[in-house]
Amino acid sequence: MSGFSRAALFSLPVIAGIVVVGITAILAKIFLFGGKKKKSPVTLKDPDVKIPLKMVDREEISPDTRRFRFALPSPEHILGLPVGQHIYLSARIDGSLVIRPYTPVSSDDDKGYVDLVIKVYFKNVHPKFPEGGKMSQHLENMQIGDYMDFRGPSGLLVYEGKGTFKVRADKKSEPETKVAQKLGMIAGGTGITPMLQLIRQVFKDPDDNTDLWLVFANQTENDILLRTELEEIQQAHPDRFKLWYTLDRPPTGWKYSSGFVNDEVIKSHLPPPSEDTLILMCGPPPMINFACIPNLDKLGYKPTQRFAY
Repeated sequence: MSGFSRAALFSLPVIAGIVVVGITAILAKIFLFGGKKKKSPVTLKDPDVKIPLKMVDREEISPDTRRFRFALPSPEHILGLPVGQHIYLSARIDGSLVIRPYTPVSSDDDKGYVDLVIKVYFKNVHPKFPEGGKMSQHLENMQIGDYMDFRGPSGLLVYEGKGTFKVRADKKSEPETKVAQKLGMIAGGTGITPMLQLIRQVFKDPDDNTDLWLVFANQTENDILLRTELEEIQQAHPDRFKLWYTLDRPPTGWKYSSGFVNDEVIKSHLPPPSEDTLILMCGPPPMINFACIPNLDKLGYKPTQRFAY
């Protein structure tokens, strides 16, 4: 048979088949595994372990508000903070250990760093607090290159997306699922940061159709944190995000509410009580306990339809 044995001819299809199978296996491996994104390393793995992070930048947003940036362990690291959770900062100040909770304004879409927007409570400014804020003043006095201890994640609420929340009554409780098509938020002062975290997450997901309302309470117009970003989001989603302010000391011509959060503000600017409504609150304890909760009770919101950070 002109140079080829019968055995050799018989083996050609077998060899060809082996080659095809091998190439197919390689292509399948590339398709299945090569296209997968490598998972970013997570910074916060254990809520009981402190992680020292270096301050690498600071920005003055207003005379008493700063954006502090801390570097994560590598440019590829993410913080690893579920939406709805917060972190703790701890530092030894004047011989005492001071611990404070904060919600970053950055997210796990941001690699290599974490940003905190913090209002600095200076000494001798607020009559009720002549010493000012221990942690915020400590941050203000830190130098670029100094380290701060971070710990987390922490918190009783996690947003899983598409209106679904996991909420625990306390640290030892099993989480309960709450689903809300209508999400109302009441924030006071720096309590806006967990709300912004949630608002960003909702509008980042094109499949999340949750409708949002926010009442934001402050002392003066200059105290309104992150106002520009909030109003940009509201203008981009006018049918799904309703934004309202109330001030203790409003300027002349102020078009929003004045005074404490009351039943009229809640009734006019938050979704009414229903089985698919959830109200979130974050702010000073007096605001939560003496303004928000009594007026929510008055208007018929059940305890299961609200959550205070």
